[in-house]
Formats: sequence, C-alpha cells, structure tokens
Amino acid sequence: MGLTIDVQSGDPTELTLAGELDAFTAADLRDRLRELMAAGMHDIVIDLAALNFIDSTALGVLVSARKRARHNDADLRLRGIRTPAKQLFDLTGLSRVFNIE
Repeated sequence: MGLTIDVQSGDPTELTLAGELDAFTAADLRDRLRELMAAGMHDIVIDLAALNFIDSTALGVLVSARKRARHNDADLRLRGIRTPAKQLFDLTGLSRVFNIE
C-alpha cells in the first residue's frame, strides 16, 4: 500500500501519515523529518490516525526524530494513535516517552 506524508507548515509543523509505516516506508518518513529539521522546523506534530499499520522499524524512526527535536529544544508530538498501534506504544513504553495528543 505504501505511505503518504502530508506536510502542513506552521508552528508546529504538522505531518499527516496515511497507509503503512513499516520497514519499507520508514526511510521515507525519516528522510522527510530530517529535511524539515534541517530547514529549522523542529517542533513537529505527527498525526497517525490514518495509518493502517506501524512496526518497530517505524518506532525507531519516531524515537530518533524525537531525540533530534529535543536536542534543538523543541518537541515531536503524536496525535491520533489508534488501536492496535496504541497497544504497541504501550507495550514498548513509548506512550510514556512521547507527548501524545
């Protein structure tokens, strides 16, 4: 199915993800987040409501991006996490690491 990444510039920058975020598509998100942060957009909200699937590779990309944001005195927040993705965040303890709206 693939991954669609929609970016809305602003403060914070908002990304809406749709499709599947897995080992095959996580690099697309990683690259997009790096581009945004290199352009000075460190405060980011990622909407996951339209994701059909997320795996551990994708979680690694999100954790790395959050670390980069925090290094720049900003934050990476998540929105719209649905079950079973919410269960994955709870199981891994990441629901306590990320600011989830």
